[in-house]
Amino acid sequence: MSLVLRFAAGSHKGLIREGNEDSGYAGPRLLAVADGMGGAAAGEVASSEVLGSIVRLDEDVPGADLLTLLGDAVQGANDRLRQMVEEDPQLEGMGCTLTAMLWTGQRMGLVHVGDSRAYLLRDGSLTQITQDHTWVQRLVDEGRITPEEAETHPQRSLLMRALDGRGQVEPDLSIREVRAGDRYLICSDGLSGPVSHQTLEETLGSFYSPEQTVQELIQLALRGGGPDNITCIVADVIDVGATDTLSGRLDDIPVVVGAVAETPPASAADQSILNTPAGRAAGLGRPPQGAFGPAEGYQGGYGAAPGGFGPAEGYEDGYAAAQPAAYGSESYEEDEPRRKNRWAKISIVAAVTLGLLGGAGYIGWRWTQDQYYVGVDGDHVAVYQGINQSLAGLSLSSVHQTYQDIQLQFLPQDQRTHVSNTITASSLGDADDKVKKLGEQVAVCRKVAAGAKPAQGGAAGSTPSAAPTGDVTHASLTATSPATRNPAATPAPGALVPGQNTAGSTPSTAPGATPGTTPSAAPSQSASAPAPAPPSDVPTLTEEERQKAVSCPTP
Repeated sequence: MSLVLRFAAGSHKGLIREGNEDSGYAGPRLLAVADGMGGAAAGEVASSEVLGSIVRLDEDVPGADLLTLLGDAVQGANDRLRQMVEEDPQLEGMGCTLTAMLWTGQRMGLVHVGDSRAYLLRDGSLTQITQDHTWVQRLVDEGRITPEEAETHPQRSLLMRALDGRGQVEPDLSIREVRAGDRYLICSDGLSGPVSHQTLEETLGSFYSPEQTVQELIQLALRGGGPDNITCIVADVIDVGATDTLSGRLDDIPVVVGAVAETPPASAADQSILNTPAGRAAGLGRPPQGAFGPAEGYQGGYGAAPGGFGPAEGYEDGYAAAQPAAYGSESYEEDEPRRKNRWAKISIVAAVTLGLLGGAGYIGWRWTQDQYYVGVDGDHVAVYQGINQSLAGLSLSSVHQTYQDIQLQFLPQDQRTHVSNTITASSLGDADDKVKKLGEQVAVCRKVAAGAKPAQGGAAGSTPSAAPTGDVTHASLTATSPATRNPAATPAPGALVPGQNTAGSTPSTAPGATPGTTPSAAPSQSASAPAPAPPSDVPTLTEEERQKAVSCPTP
């Protein structure tokens, strides 16, 4: 069995964005999508530089460990962005996501950073094989919101990880076993956002060729409003025989789409890889003569594989194929004003984008300040304002009010654990109510620790039981009911009590009375003396407090 990839890629700027900041690359070994963001040059520079850095992986069968190759390539791309920012501070803030797959012929290595996605269609069922590195996905993982709520959450685009040249990048790395008949989709959130999972599944399972499928997916995203740049790659794993030369020819032609086809990365100048198919694709339309256009060997144009693949109906300029225009030629001079206008538009868009991002960040911060929870501050309870999370090393919560008199040591173990893990509250008033209940429990446990006694009392006419002297322990408090009495303190029915006569008898007389009179009853054992009242400084528990005291921590 000989497995090969048959693939297609496409990209469109969408219906709202001024330009395309997505970049896509599909080759016989490497499939990758990068979604650019931020910075004075928008995100197209970051996405094209990242793909230009990792495209060298699209060689013959990789000779090293897949995950090591992918991890090193991603870190190298991140270092490249850091170097560019150091050389040009105006690029500060740019970054991009990256989802890429590296194929060996039997296995597929996957690297993922950000919110672009990879899917696998196998046996008619579509599975998302990456997890978004976003704020709302973290809320879903923690059970704070549902996946349905995440789709409309105002902070759904807030990334927790991205390639931005800052520090060490932490990509998700995995290896997947591949089967003949598998179909993979890699896309930016411009596709996965407006198009539902069910629609993606139906579309990927309905169209035969990757080329037709890519065109239909982009059309679906446009019909969904096209709010963002749309980039996708569809790759089929097929089993070919030794005589199937057509498949071999198709699968040797890399496809480059999106911003990377219009904004060639400076890193592509590395002459050591220019003689490979991956290197020619990394050149991104800059042949030795310096002309903008398809690199040698790609006369079909970017995104136009043999077999009639091209722009879908309705977006003829969507597949970002630059027109040849040699530097220094007359046509280049005529385009100079247009280029200046383009950069002016980019600057305006960048300013507006930064303003929107700042506004969204402020709205998100204000939302966190309307949240409250109960937690621990040192060895006592406190109410916190915000959410129990950190963003870029900064805590999103602060102590709103601390309660020095509610100490953790007096709380039962289960409540102590609950507070340590934080107790969510729907409002500040709800948080205060929860703290009040904790305070009541602490007050009871303080009494127990001080040697509190149960409330004294019993039935009318009964004699109080003799209470043990000294402090009452926690065990005796929980084992003894306040209604317990000394059985010897109550005379049995019919028994003679000193000073009381039985019916029909004559009063008892002193010794020496005349014969015939009824002798006095023998002295009976007197009832137990009442228990001394507890000292005034020892607290007494009510019945309700005694029930709470059962769970108090033992000394």
